[in-house]
Amino acid sequence: MADTAFDTRMMARALQLARKGRYSAMPNPHVGCVLVRDGQVIGEGFTQPAGGNHAEVEALAAAGDARGATAYVTLEPCSHHGKTGPCTEALLAAGVVRVVAAMQDPNPQVAGSGLARLEAAGVAVECGLLQAEAELVIPGFIARMRRGRGRVRAKLAMSLDGRTAMASGESQWITGAAARRDVQRLRAMSCAVVTGVGTVLSDDCALTVRASELGLPAALATRAAARQPLRVVLDSRQQAPVRARVFSQDAPTLWCHDSAHTPMTAAPSAFTQLLPLGCADGGLDLQALFAELNRRQCNEILVESGPRLAGALLQLGLLDELIVYMAPTLLGSTARPLLALPLEAMADKVPLHLRDVRQVGEDWRFTAVPGA
Repeated sequence: MADTAFDTRMMARALQLARKGRYSAMPNPHVGCVLVRDGQVIGEGFTQPAGGNHAEVEALAAAGDARGATAYVTLEPCSHHGKTGPCTEALLAAGVVRVVAAMQDPNPQVAGSGLARLEAAGVAVECGLLQAEAELVIPGFIARMRRGRGRVRAKLAMSLDGRTAMASGESQWITGAAARRDVQRLRAMSCAVVTGVGTVLSDDCALTVRASELGLPAALATRAAARQPLRVVLDSRQQAPVRARVFSQDAPTLWCHDSAHTPMTAAPSAFTQLLPLGCADGGLDLQALFAELNRRQCNEILVESGPRLAGALLQLGLLDELIVYMAPTLLGSTARPLLALPLEAMADKVPLHLRDVRQVGEDWRFTAVPGA
């Protein structure tokens, strides 16, 4: 008979391991695995960077001999061939006799077939232990599999009076060093970082992950910075200068422009790709952009932009989460607002559900979900 308390502890450990891959596993979901035999942990692992071992294979390698073991995994083992072989076959070949999965894989290529394969081979299978906690570890992957668009989060910084920049556009720096370090980690967890040309022109932002600014252990910071997110610049008329930092060779860039106009500027380097988009709602077609990012397997999408793009995404229902850093300072009534969101009546207000509020250095970070 299964020891429910012991199973829960082992799955909780597997979830801890899964989080170790949050900066490097993309586009794969970051998964954790714990192998146990006779009440003792004999192997652990988490998903390695794309093309590397999945969590189950890492744990099997650490164990050496896994015959008769139970595998605790935060996501159903895969049953299809990708860049690596199926984890189900690796578990079977190793002689694992029981598999406890936190949740079924929402990937249509798996969707229960991995667990079914194990069960058909005589392995005892259980699914659903700490499922809610497991879903919180890979929300972007789940969203992309279920609706065809990864999780979209907007990062915004404002003063105590709700302003994001001076009337001139000057905005560096509203928040302090701790908040900027926190943003670096958000970038490191993202597959793509989206911005508008206005932000490029006013800030000359690089939008890269920099190991020295993450505030993480050296090995983890190096691994995080090695996988730079795709930078996406929305620039309908290609106004951004080709020498802008966002086109540096430190990371790949997708330069989006209006397909109705012949590109006026060629891509500045092999690291930058031009993407023509149609127009909709007075700007570039954001639905088409996210369809392209889905094609590129982007699970987590971070928007770092000015009020216009963030407001447009909110109005179109394309924002899943707002992360707002508030600094204890005042920028005055002529400074720019947090969002370009013209509302005429109180009935038009946009409800938000606060999921988290915490202090980050001298600033405060609010995490909110629209429409909740």
